Amino acid sequence: MLLYRITNCGSIFINFIVNVKYFLILIQYKNAGEIKKMQGRLSAWLVKHGLVHRSLGFDYQGIETLQIKPEDWHSIAVILYVYGYNYLRSQCAYDVAPGGLLASVYHLTRIQYGVDQPEEVCIKVFAPRRNPRIPSVFWIWKSADFQERESYDMLGISYDNHPRLKRILMPESWIGWPLRKDYIAPNFYEIQDAH
Repeated sequence: MLLYRITNCGSIFINFIVNVKYFLILIQYKNAGEIKKMQGRLSAWLVKHGLVHRSLGFDYQGIETLQIKPEDWHSIAVILYVYGYNYLRSQCAYDVAPGGLLASVYHLTRIQYGVDQPEEVCIKVFAPRRNPRIPSVFWIWKSADFQERESYDMLGISYDNHPRLKRILMPESWIGWPLRKDYIAPNFYEIQDAH
């Protein structure tokens, strides 16, 4: 009876191992399918041409989101412009986490005649907090001018080769970057003349 129980437990254990392996194989195939679902048309095109990026999936509106390294951003931006993304709808930046990375976000659109629903893409470029430097896309999309200046003013992201990178909202004498999560507000308020 004891031998039967041990063999029975052994076979249950073997069945358990086989089921776990089968389950893991199913998860791998499912994840591979999800990865393909996460990769949109532009991501597939970039992979086909050997351009380094990371697909972040789609947002709630179905717009493809990609992550590009700062050192690759300028060349990929030029390629995207040539590919047809001729309109920078918006650029913004945010602080990912206190003491963490800073992100610069670009919403690009392909404007074409006769197309009711233009193709859009969201590009995220992450930079380290200590020395946040990202190449400017001002020379590709002129609409990046004030938007990159605002990101510099509020978060301290330096946009290399921007022609007028200086504060746009805060006074030039302001110390610090007000939208960083670790920013400590000064304990004084400057009274400005109303006239």
